[in-house]
Amino acid sequence: MKKVYIETMGCQMNKSDAERMYGMLEHCGYTQAIEPKDADMLIVNTCSIRKLSEDKAYSQIGVWGKWKKNKPSLKIVFAGCVAQQGGKNVFKRAPYVDLVLGTQRLYELPNLVKRIEEGERIASYDETPFEETDIKINRVKGTNAWIPIMEGCNNFCTYCIVPYTRGRERSRKPELIIAEAKKALSEGFKEITLLGQNVDSYGKDLEPYQNLSWLLRQINAIEGNFRIRFVTNYPTDITDELIDTVIESDKVCEYFHIPMQSGDDYTLKKMNRRYDLKTYKKICDHIRSRVKDVTITSDFIAGFPGETEEQFENTLKAMSELELDYSNTAAYSPREGTFAAKWKDLYIPEEVKSERLARLNEHNRECCLISNKKYIGREMEVLIENFEIRKNGNKVITGRTRNNKIVHIPYEKDITGEFINVKITNARTWYLNGEVL
Repeated sequence: MKKVYIETMGCQMNKSDAERMYGMLEHCGYTQAIEPKDADMLIVNTCSIRKLSEDKAYSQIGVWGKWKKNKPSLKIVFAGCVAQQGGKNVFKRAPYVDLVLGTQRLYELPNLVKRIEEGERIASYDETPFEETDIKINRVKGTNAWIPIMEGCNNFCTYCIVPYTRGRERSRKPELIIAEAKKALSEGFKEITLLGQNVDSYGKDLEPYQNLSWLLRQINAIEGNFRIRFVTNYPTDITDELIDTVIESDKVCEYFHIPMQSGDDYTLKKMNRRYDLKTYKKICDHIRSRVKDVTITSDFIAGFPGETEEQFENTLKAMSELELDYSNTAAYSPREGTFAAKWKDLYIPEEVKSERLARLNEHNRECCLISNKKYIGREMEVLIENFEIRKNGNKVITGRTRNNKIVHIPYEKDITGEFINVKITNARTWYLNGEVL
């Protein structure tokens, strides 16, 4: 059999897409290559959320293009969000590419591979999604299975390229999702994470209408000892029904990832986010009042066009006021085609963005440590995800609590995939220390 290697960049959705590509390519006679130099086909699965990610993708295929000079039969595929955005223009920048595969044409891959093997060069990036079929998925071995339940976004935040690369919101058929969850559990996975740019919108386009809460309850009813998570939530789309579902479903974890992006009301309006600080805080307070030990994490951008020092400091204040457990952070990156990218006269100098991002990261570290210290002395259930023998000879297992706290525990043997009860003995910035009870 021929071999294929996929270099995946970006979010969990891209990782899930890669697992699907590996599964589809088995039907085309390909096995997975461990090293790229051993492959007959190379695929870069791209992310366009920031310019750095896009540049990294083109740099990677530039290296592969040089390999192709010595191996003309080598096939190079440029896939993912940058492919969807770039279309045929990718060929101008990278003439050695055989296939440009947009995000919405993923399930067309087997047909396209046959054509490029016959010598065609193809760009498939039509905005009409290619219909999903029941396919094999080659999952990366571990404890957690990522399962997309929907794609796309209808919110059009002014900084975000997702609606242009992933398209409008579209839900997967529930029977496909439930079957995929059952298959993953039968393969030994202990955690199911439902993925979507905005999971709260799941089912709005289905007939009959079935929402996220309904889907969570269906998966919760599957027999077995496992956990369920879901990401990402849009703040104002979180309903009492969803909160009730988290409380009442024994397998659904007490964890919400709710991106805020800025703690300043004026900046939020410029971002086209449909809430202000008061509204976001009310949502967080409501969730915490109802869900015991819930973890709430968020996303923030430093240096959005026109952001003043005072507005940035409002974000730092909000982080503390909201008592967020953890936040993903990034400096603003202009993405061609978005509204904010046109506001060049408002761009923040790179050195100012870098300085603000450093302060944002430092404040995030402080918030994380404060959050983690709350759990010292507590007894918690941990799902073990990893076993490591460190350089000093110490053996350590690492796992995750239901509310998504990482715990390091000294232990002599590998019990990856098992649930154990642990007492938390210490708190670090990014993780907890514990001992087996």
